[in-house]
Amino acid sequence: MDLTIVGCSGSFPGPDSAASCYLVNADGFRLLIDLGNGAFGPLQRFAGPEQIDAVLISHQHADHCLDMCSYQVFRKFYPSGALPAIPVYGPAGTAERLDRAVGADGGLRISEAFDFVTLGPGTVEIGPLTVTAGHMSHPVETFGFRLEHGGRVIAYSADTGPTDRLVSLAADADVLLCEASFTEGPGLPADLHLTPRQAGEHAARAEVGQLVLTHLMPWNNRERAQAEAAASYHGPLSVAAPGQVI
Repeated sequence: MDLTIVGCSGSFPGPDSAASCYLVNADGFRLLIDLGNGAFGPLQRFAGPEQIDAVLISHQHADHCLDMCSYQVFRKFYPSGALPAIPVYGPAGTAERLDRAVGADGGLRISEAFDFVTLGPGTVEIGPLTVTAGHMSHPVETFGFRLEHGGRVIAYSADTGPTDRLVSLAADADVLLCEASFTEGPGLPADLHLTPRQAGEHAARAEVGQLVLTHLMPWNNRERAQAEAAASYHGPLSVAAPGQVI
């Protein structure tokens, strides 16, 4: 499996990155994980959108799904004719959420371009990938993912506050792509996001092979985030950057 970072900015696009979007290539099968605002443009540097085989949406916040509206236009009005619908896996109500965003009352229902599949906790086969979804700690229904193929494992936290479920989902993964939105300080909201230190703690408890910090707010200092995570996780560690391939 190859994991390409398309967008990794937290909560909104930053000057150097779109919001959350990750591309997994497993023996030629292309799975898109999240498609946040600003991500559809840079996605086209790494894969033709007509080449995507399936989409996995972690939750319905705009920074993880809003550019599905642009993707619908691409598929519906493709020059050689509308592209066939591909599966989109997401929490209950994802199609309705995106219909509101795209302005479906004007006739462009997003279900015309995609086949929506409702996710629940558990395991599903998506192409050659075995994908396990688990609920994270976030204000809306949010899934973290464990992707397995060819003896390799990628885990993705999506958005979450501290939770043992992330440790279970990421246990012994080769790579944990983990959010680290907050900087350390008093009075942080519960059940919303992790700090880099907390991301490192989860990675250490899960005994992952490599930790990649993502979803940093654009005003966060990358070097500080990496140093904070390194205090609690002592394995290979990096901060996600657009175009990075793992």
